[in-house]
Amino acid sequence: MKKVAAEPYRDIDFSRAKRGAVVKPEPGKTKISIRLDNAVLDYFRSAVDEAGGGNYQTLINDALLAYIHQHSVLDALRQVVREELALPKSGRGPTRRSTGRRTSASPVN
Repeated sequence: MKKVAAEPYRDIDFSRAKRGAVVKPEPGKTKISIRLDNAVLDYFRSAVDEAGGGNYQTLINDALLAYIHQHSVLDALRQVVREELALPKSGRGPTRRSTGRRTSASPVN
């Protein structure tokens, strides 16, 4: 095993130093730790490389937001369809126009 030489002692003045992050986090974002499959990370990292740079974490965030928006639109559409199907039926039965077939009351040509 190779021995590493220690850095020589330096006298550093921390009297005006401030505690906290070097880069302020964006409002509305939270730093977390998450475990992802290597295939997921490889995909997003290669997508960033192909695009010529950027941040793979931002791409993952954008993909998750797109998933949420897609599902919220689908949920809204399903709710509209449910409400339309639940509307009370008029007193008439199916019409020739709605079924594409003649009803017993339709004249025969």
